[in-house]
Amino acid sequence: MKETAADFIAKSTIKAADKEHRRKINFNIGKYNAVVPQGKEQFTDVHLARERAKNIKWRAIETLDKQLEDFELNISKRGAKVIWAEDAQQALDAIQKICEAKNCKTLVKSKSMVTEEIHLNDFLEKIGVESVETDLGEYIQQLDGEPPYHIVTPAMHKSKEDVAKLFAEKLGTDPKATPQQLTLTARKILRDKYVKAEIGVTGANFIISDIGGIAVTENEGNARLSCAFPKTHIVIAGIEKVIPSMHDLALFWPLLSTFGTGQKVTVYNTIVTGPRQEIETDGPEEMYVILLDNGRTNILANEKQRESLYCIRCGACLNACPVYKNIGGHAYGATYSGPIGSVITPHLKGMEEWKHLSHASSLCGNCTEVCAVKINLHELLLENRHEAALEGYAPFAEKMIWKGWKMAMLRRSWMNMANGNMKTKLINKVASSWTSHRGKLDFPQKSFNQQWKEKFGNK
Repeated sequence: MKETAADFIAKSTIKAADKEHRRKINFNIGKYNAVVPQGKEQFTDVHLARERAKNIKWRAIETLDKQLEDFELNISKRGAKVIWAEDAQQALDAIQKICEAKNCKTLVKSKSMVTEEIHLNDFLEKIGVESVETDLGEYIQQLDGEPPYHIVTPAMHKSKEDVAKLFAEKLGTDPKATPQQLTLTARKILRDKYVKAEIGVTGANFIISDIGGIAVTENEGNARLSCAFPKTHIVIAGIEKVIPSMHDLALFWPLLSTFGTGQKVTVYNTIVTGPRQEIETDGPEEMYVILLDNGRTNILANEKQRESLYCIRCGACLNACPVYKNIGGHAYGATYSGPIGSVITPHLKGMEEWKHLSHASSLCGNCTEVCAVKINLHELLLENRHEAALEGYAPFAEKMIWKGWKMAMLRRSWMNMANGNMKTKLINKVASSWTSHRGKLDFPQKSFNQQWKEKFGNK
C-alpha cells in the first residue's frame, strides 16, 4: 500500500470517530444548508441556470487554447505580463524572479486554492519573503500552521472558542474574546501589512477571455486590498478557470455565491483588466498573470474526465458528501478535498499513488445532485476506479477476489451450495479490511433463488 493511502486510512479512521469534530462540521454545514435554498430563489429555473453554466464551460474547455490566447492578447494590450507555467516549479521560479526584481520582503495574498496547490507560502518562507494570508479563515489557518480545511471556508472545522484560544496563544489576545473582537484584531494587523507589502497575490475565480480580465469574488474586501495597495500584483490561476465572455458573469457570479455560501451575490465582485493605466489614480504599477497547467492538460486529454474542468470551486459537493462530513478536509492529504478533489487529484498528482481517493465515496450521487455546473461527479469517481484497474494498479488480492466473485455469480449452483452461515463466515474473513472499520456482513439462511424454488418450483 502506498504511503498516501495508508496515511488517508489512518487519518480518516481517527476523524470518523471524533464526535466533537463531527459536531462542529454538522453545525457549520447546517447553517450553509439553511441559507442555500434562499439563494436559489433568485433563479426562475435553477436547473436551467446550472445547465446553461455547464454548456458555457463546455464551450470554454473545448476551445481552451483559443480562449487562453485571446485572454493573453487582450490583457497584454493594457500592460499586463502573462506567464505560462507547465508545473508548480515553473510558477514558483517565476514568482521568485519577480520577488527578487522588486526586492520583496513582505507579500500579501488573498484566498487562493491554486497557491495552496503549488505550496506558495512554504516556498516564500524558504527564500526569505514574509507571506501573509489576508482572508480571515486563511489567516486563522496560517496562524495554526494548517492548510485549508475546505475549498470555500478554510477554517470550517474550528469553533469560535478554538479561534479565541488560537489568537490568545499566537497574538496575546483575551482567551474569551468575541468573534467581533477577534476580527478587529486581525484587521488591525492585516491593514498594516497591506501598506508595507511590495507584492500582492490573488487567484482568479474566472479568467475572462473576450476582455482580457480576471474576476474575483469575495466577502471581506481583502482581495481588492491585496491587488490595489502593493505596487506589483501577481495573479495565479489554473488554465481551466476561463469563461468566454464578461457577460457570462451575470450567470456565474450568482451561481458561485449561492452554491458556495447561500448568498444571492457575494459582497465584493471585482474585474481586473491590467495594471494602473495613465488616466487612473490607483492600482498596481505592474501586473503579472501566471497561467498554471500542473496536470490540467492530463485531464483535458481524457475525454471522459474533461468534464471535471468545468468546476467553479463553489464547494457544494464537499458540504453534501457524507464521507467528507465524517472524515474532514485534512484526511484527504491533498489540496482539493471532497468529491471534486477525489476526481481530479489522481490525474493532477498520479493515479497510482492517489487512486484510493476515488474509493472515498459512497457513490450516493449527492455530489452530482448539488453541483452548480452539473458535473457527473459520482460517475467520474467510478471512471477513476475503472482507469486505475485498466492501468494495472488494483492489488493482487483484490483482483483474485473479484475473479472468484465473478466465477461464483455466473454459476447459480455454486451460490446455492453454501448456506447463509458459511457465506457470512467466508465473506467476513475475505473482506476483513472492510469489516475492520464497519459492521460485519450477514447473509440470509436461504438465497432468493432457493426461496423462489421452494415457493414456485421451477416456474
